[in-house]
Amino acid sequence: MALPALRIGKHEVQYPIIQGGMGVGISWENLAGNCARNGIVGVISAVGTGARHPQLVRLKNGYPIGSKNSHSREALHQILKDAKDIAGKGSVIGVNILCAITDYGRVARDAIEGGADLIISGAGLPLRLPEYAEGYPDVALVPIVSSARALRVICKHWKRKYNRLPDAVVLEGPKSGGHQGIPYEDCFKPEYQLENLLPEVLQERDKWGDFPVIVAGGVWDKDDIEYYISQGAAGVQMGTRFVGTYECDASNTFKKVLLNADKEDIKLLKSPVGYPARGIVTKLIKDIQNGTAPKVSCISNCIVPCNHGEEAKKVGYCIAERLTDAYRGKYDTGLFFSGSNGYRVKRLVHVKDLIDELTHGIPSGQDIPILEQEKQSSPTFINI
Repeated sequence: MALPALRIGKHEVQYPIIQGGMGVGISWENLAGNCARNGIVGVISAVGTGARHPQLVRLKNGYPIGSKNSHSREALHQILKDAKDIAGKGSVIGVNILCAITDYGRVARDAIEGGADLIISGAGLPLRLPEYAEGYPDVALVPIVSSARALRVICKHWKRKYNRLPDAVVLEGPKSGGHQGIPYEDCFKPEYQLENLLPEVLQERDKWGDFPVIVAGGVWDKDDIEYYISQGAAGVQMGTRFVGTYECDASNTFKKVLLNADKEDIKLLKSPVGYPARGIVTKLIKDIQNGTAPKVSCISNCIVPCNHGEEAKKVGYCIAERLTDAYRGKYDTGLFFSGSNGYRVKRLVHVKDLIDELTHGIPSGQDIPILEQEKQSSPTFINI
């Protein structure tokens, strides 16, 4: 089966695949740029961008101070520019923004003014997203939902208040990495699995228009892509598989953790965001259980539900600091997110080879060992 192109609003890519936005520091300019360069939608995570360009922000103990520095406008604009330089003309670069982050509206506007072609937004309902995109009609707006009901609420609100509908919607099932959109118990019920949610969401979409429905969460190979397209989806979003690429912005430590993970190592974890989050059980998770994890100190004020560290203290860790540590290659204190199929990633490949495999069934490259040394230069921390 030849895979169709994917059109979202005024933007079109060769293959019906969106590279999922992963933060902190998993999908920034290098991964998103190379994905877009090779015919799919490349997506930058807007979370914690100050960690990418610490020279542009104010730091305390090595972490950005407050949401202005954590979710930095200047750093996001630089990441977007660099991603577009890698991708080249005619490519499509999106930005993923969690609804739960502090300064959500400001960050959405920052991404749009920085040149994002589309905004993908979940971990909550992005009810005001069209407001932040006012004056930029070419920017496609793509909410993430976990049910037909969530899509109905968004469409009803957007249509009534902004006379606008989504340019596409991502339906994310409970096998995805990072934060889920449903309670812990529901993640294991048959009725909440992706294949069972899709028909209901397609029926709801048909009541509002014909915008694309893109599925995410547990999609692994070309057979999965073909299956969901045969069921009415316009395309897929995939995150974890792209962590297993040389071009992924994640640290080599992060990639090693993923490559060494077994199926039973990948669990749903508690998160200060208020949703369950899927990640890999490492030393940090065991330290949290033992009460020996790093002390919570809310430096970044990164997400609204955390209430300046109160929820972080309840679950035992600061998500901003622990994700940033994973990006910086600190195994002992890093938090490593993964989709449920992450244990199936057993070697690194190049983005181009992975996309060839996903779209044409061509095996991805050769087994090549991970470089022992980090390619990233060590950031300079300025304590104030």
